[in-house]
Amino acid sequence: MDQVADQTVTLENWDELTDDQLDVLERKIAAKYIHIVPWGAVAWGIGNTLLWLSLWPLVLLDILPLWLGFIIATFNCALAYLPSHEAQHSIIAGKGKPLRWLNELVGHVSLIPFSAPFRVARATHMAHHRHTNDPVLDVDYDTTARNGWHFLYKSILRRQPGSKSKEAYPAALARTEQSHLMLDILIVNIFYLAVLFGMAWTGHAIEAALLWWLPKNISIVYVEHYLSWMPHHPGKETSRYRDTRAFKSKLGNIGSMGMQYHIIHHLFPRIPLSQHPAVYREMKPILQRKGCDLGEL
Repeated sequence: MDQVADQTVTLENWDELTDDQLDVLERKIAAKYIHIVPWGAVAWGIGNTLLWLSLWPLVLLDILPLWLGFIIATFNCALAYLPSHEAQHSIIAGKGKPLRWLNELVGHVSLIPFSAPFRVARATHMAHHRHTNDPVLDVDYDTTARNGWHFLYKSILRRQPGSKSKEAYPAALARTEQSHLMLDILIVNIFYLAVLFGMAWTGHAIEAALLWWLPKNISIVYVEHYLSWMPHHPGKETSRYRDTRAFKSKLGNIGSMGMQYHIIHHLFPRIPLSQHPAVYREMKPILQRKGCDLGEL
């Protein structure tokens, strides 16, 4: 089997390989990319938050027009999640590694515009990976939808008072004996609401709405669409090679936050996002033979 992994595989003999031999080749390809530190994600996560924070004094001092601040803030909020996602999987540095502090810093700081607690995001996202497409145990299962318009409707509905989808995260934390992280949610939400109410009290309600509230809500739809709905649609299978798919986005790989290749992330979560296209190109013949849904990609 090791000999197969080391030899050059041609178009003529791909179909001669057994599943075990394909597994060896798959792991060998993945091993080349797993220990790469994503310095781009580090700069992205910290820089994006610093840029968003700078908008507040720039707008309040009339140095930057509010309409432009709103546009930039919307991009900031939409780009806030993925650097933390890298940290959630300890891709920057695992436990016990010298750069572990940086991994945790990026995880926390990058989520500030998104107004989400890092430790809760990590705990619940791990539940999603363990139980992808499980109607009961997958915290993101409620993002499944018949089509894009149905997804949009459900996304808006999920954020309304009394929505039962809000019960998925506390339930996942309870199952993994991490209910103490509910305190993180409380602290983050109190701070978020305090800023909004404080700005409104001082006569800056419109600024608060356009620099945080509206950009955040727009970005939630965008992130859920590309990170949850598109890669897992139709969300009916739970096997390793079928619970996630590759797809061709009309916005391209950058416009879809790299999620065209999300199937690589679910197969090997420790591979940095920036490396997914290269891994996919190498691994595509294997994925085809494993029965993966690769769409038009």
